[in-house]
Order: sequence, then structure tokens, then C-alpha cells
Amino acid sequence: PPPPPPPLPPPPPPPLFFFFFFFSSTQRMEEAPEISLFGKWSYDDVHVEDIGLTGYIAVQTAKTFLPHTQQRWQKKAFRKANCPIVERLVCSMMMHGNTGKKMLAVRIVKHCFEIIHLMTDSNPLQVLVNAVCNGGPREDSTRIGGAGTVRRQAVDVSPLRRVNQALYLISMGARNSAFRSTKSIAYCLADEIMNCAKGSSNSYAIKKKDEIERGAKANR
Repeated sequence: PPPPPPPLPPPPPPPLFFFFFFFSSTQRMEEAPEISLFGKWSYDDVHVEDIGLTGYIAVQTAKTFLPHTQQRWQKKAFRKANCPIVERLVCSMMMHGNTGKKMLAVRIVKHCFEIIHLMTDSNPLQVLVNAVCNGGPREDSTRIGGAGTVRRQAVDVSPLRRVNQALYLISMGARNSAFRSTKSIAYCLADEIMNCAKGSSNSYAIKKKDEIERGAKANR
């Protein structure tokens, strides 16, 4: 009789990349790393003490490793309220002849946060949030009237403008104190943020805020 046919070869194993993709994706889902700013500062224990600014200081809703999201926050009104607050500080540090050197500004803010942590032994994110809450004026005066008769009227400041002005004043104070000085811009920014968070009158932002509110009180 003829010899039996040879046995069929075993089926080929599934490709290795399938196992790698499947297990790595499940592992990523189970062991997702905690998002922390610069890989150091946690977002979890940061809270906004001013209840009026909770929707305008994006901390818990915009967690990033690096304050460089490359999004177009300025294309629609009020969209920048969702921009991470640290990235807004980075962008305000690029003001006055913005050359687009955002990574330089990111590095300045990173050094600033290291200094804040060394000097206060607390989360620099929380210190920044407190500084933004304290630095914006709550009352301002505007021009009312037409041709010939112009007077100033005290008005309340919206929450978004309070955040905008606080960031502007903080970065302006740091820039002024670093100009023609031996101190670095990161040290000046850390000094300004810490003083503003404490409400100290050594802060440029606090001095300007008090001046604006004093002028508004006179125009009530």
C-alpha cells in the first residue's frame, strides 16, 4: 500500500506585534502615569480659593506635563479661560517684543518653580494660583460721557479680566526688577509670585492693584 501522507505543518503563530500592542495597551490603561507638571509638581492638591475665579483658572481641567499645548486659545472669545494657567504665565513672559521663544520662557518658569519650592517648601502650582487670585484688581474705573463732558465711573471687574491683569502685572513686575540687575529673571519671577501670593506690598502686582482699587473707590 502507498505510504500515508505527511502530517500538515502546524499553523503559524500570530504576529508578535499583535501581542505587544494588546498587552502594552492594556498595561497603559491599567498603569497610566499620574500627570504632573514638569514630572514633579502634582495637580491633585491644588485648589482655587477665590470662588469667583474657579472657572477661569484652569488647573484641574487642564493637566499637562509641559506648559506648551500648541493650541489656538485666542481664536474664540473666552477660550483662553481653558488654557492651563502655567501656560498663560509662560505666554505673558514673552510679552514686549515677542520673538516666539516659548521654550526659553518655559525654562524660565521651570527654574522659577524650583526656586519657589526651595524657599516655601510647598507646591509652586498652589503658590501661583494664590498669586493670581490676589493680583487682579476687583474694582476699576471707566470713562463715561460723550463730547465735552467726561467723567470716570467705578465698575466691577469681570473674573477673566482679573486673571488677565494679574498675570500681566506679575510678569511686568518680574521684568522690571530683573532689568539692569544682577538677579536672574527666574529669581525675580519667583520673588514676585511669592510676594503676590502672600499679599505683600513688596509685590509690584499688589501695589498696582491697590492703586487701581483706590482710584476706583474715589470715583464711586
